[in-house]
Amino acid sequence: MNAVDALVARSRVLPSPAERRRLRVAHGLTQQEVADALEVRRATVGAWESEDPARGTEPRPPERDAYARLLQQLAELYPPPTEPRPPVHAEDTQTAPESPSTSARQTASAPLTPMSSRPGGARPLESSSASAATSVPRARPAARKAASEVAAAPAGEGRYPAGPLAVLDGEGTAHLTDGRTLPCPAGSVVELVDWALEAGLGAGRLHRYGQDADPLVVLTEAAAERFGLPPWLDNRSFDDGMRLAEDHLVVREVLGAGWKLTRRGFGPWPRIYRPAEAGRRQCVQLAVLGWDALEDRAWPGADQMAPAELARMLGIYAARVITPRGSTAVTGLELMTALRPPTRPVRAAGGGWASGPVPGSLTDLVDPAPPEAPSEHPAAAGREAGQELDEEAYDWVRPGGFTDAECELPYVIGLDVNMAFAAAANRLTVGLSAPVHTDGPRFDKKVPGCWYVDLSHIELDPRLPSPFTPTGERPAGPAWYATPTVAYAAELGHHVAPLEAWLRPESGAYLDPWYERLRDAYRATMADLGVAKDLSEAEYVDAMAGHKEAGPAAAAVLAAVKATVKGGIGKLRERAQGKARFRPGQRWAALERPTWRPDIRAAVIATARVNMHRKMMKMASHGRYPVAVLSDCIVYPAPSPSPLDLLPRTPDGKPAPGTFRLGVSPGMVKLEGARELWWAAEIIEQQYNPARHIKDDPTRDGEE
Repeated sequence: MNAVDALVARSRVLPSPAERRRLRVAHGLTQQEVADALEVRRATVGAWESEDPARGTEPRPPERDAYARLLQQLAELYPPPTEPRPPVHAEDTQTAPESPSTSARQTASAPLTPMSSRPGGARPLESSSASAATSVPRARPAARKAASEVAAAPAGEGRYPAGPLAVLDGEGTAHLTDGRTLPCPAGSVVELVDWALEAGLGAGRLHRYGQDADPLVVLTEAAAERFGLPPWLDNRSFDDGMRLAEDHLVVREVLGAGWKLTRRGFGPWPRIYRPAEAGRRQCVQLAVLGWDALEDRAWPGADQMAPAELARMLGIYAARVITPRGSTAVTGLELMTALRPPTRPVRAAGGGWASGPVPGSLTDLVDPAPPEAPSEHPAAAGREAGQELDEEAYDWVRPGGFTDAECELPYVIGLDVNMAFAAAANRLTVGLSAPVHTDGPRFDKKVPGCWYVDLSHIELDPRLPSPFTPTGERPAGPAWYATPTVAYAAELGHHVAPLEAWLRPESGAYLDPWYERLRDAYRATMADLGVAKDLSEAEYVDAMAGHKEAGPAAAAVLAAVKATVKGGIGKLRERAQGKARFRPGQRWAALERPTWRPDIRAAVIATARVNMHRKMMKMASHGRYPVAVLSDCIVYPAPSPSPLDLLPRTPDGKPAPGTFRLGVSPGMVKLEGARELWWAAEIIEQQYNPARHIKDDPTRDGEE
């Protein structure tokens, strides 16, 4: 009978790949949702929908029968249109009766008319409550819930009445951040760019000498298909550039119309621009959802949101942080520049205007000192082994395991430091100028740089990790350290005598505005999730127990804010990409920007590690010793699964000074997870770090 069923399934005729994709998109399903239902990989569903003979495949039993049943039911709900829209080609746009910019202006200024009277079904500016039912056949429950949980970001005023961004669906409707919609009649990417510049999208600058944020248009899968873009990128590796081929029709069309692309090309976050005219920027940022522009680790659940809900969620992030300009790492780095622009207009000697530096900003390209450089950097050429600056986050497990007294405790608890790297950036003095070498310097904790000093003589409690190495092991001899690490050795009362140093005489708190904006964004988003700043410790623990389930949209913003912090710090030392073609000693693109500063990254990470060790020392004075640390998570043996029973108290019941404290502010801690002690013992015996797994989160990979 199974053989007979297989013959019947094999003989069932399936719709064409294009029709399969149309039915899925019409019902608001992602490829991943279909894959999960059929228990196959997402790439498999993509191959079933591919019209490319080289990539396309046909489903086979037993998945074929289930897939056919899905398509049959969708076809009953969404019959094909009587007059299907022809595919978009460059030739079609050449015969348009009016120019794209003229068309966009006329549409934007046209009087409000019913949808039925507009050609092509384009809708006028309206509320999302009216458009959601017509533009998206089926919104997922989580997306509908998210819409009511996060307040809509207000649209811009003055120069940018449409707000910072729009999410474009497959029906030509642009969903704005405050719930309104705009019709987008564009039939090509070139027309879309013209429309975005005329539609009133954008955001004001964050600094008086900075630049306004360019319009962002997010393309759903259906919208991307409308503009002739493939459903996915075939070259999904950095070696191949993660972008369309230069001879792709869309790329040729964009360049042929006089627009330019950045060196990244047309990838998940293409930036399309022309030289400024009359002081006005001409630049539009796109985000292609089908190409993982909003990847799930940084934006969890974004691919399951309807366009209107996605626009609201991105609008909240744009209002609190900045309009996304790429990955959260790219956005985190560009936020630094937006808050601390490099130059400003100054009066020239002849009476005119010239470009001058903004005090406290990173203005010039600065090469690193040899110890600070990654191994592939030209400055590292000829560097001896062991002469590199190794300031990284903790990855330590206590040698010898648990003590006898700890074995009597039934649990282990993981404490996670909120926004650890952001907190470390607060009031941190970093170098603003090129490094200067000096022999036999006298240590000064106020001078940023790296110091060659022997800290191996410092002996600490073996139940604690060393504060001087990311492995937690005691140093074996002289090594290079960032200023915060050496300053902590002096704080502990030890003599430090550097042998040499690379120091930066000009310094300042460059990251302070960056920290403050991300801190405020984090607190506001946590408040959206019911975790307010004024909660008691017990109330905080209760609120954190289910805060992410309280609002999927706010939870996505929260994840993006945290990813912006870690990614932005990581981008300060962006490594060479395309390593299949890269040769050590060559320069790469990231080195040509003032914000490529591995010394600042090292100072932030060193400060975060020192901050954690300082609190571990205070905890140890109350008899609490960690068993493992990974980045910003620390694991302690505990009498119960509640952190309230772990953290030490003063006689009057208040948190002991200097120890880890529960709370929502950056630098305070939350419960990462609780497990039985035997579980941690087994994990350690298998030579794994329990701090990595105590939350049972496979995405936890440490600092970067």
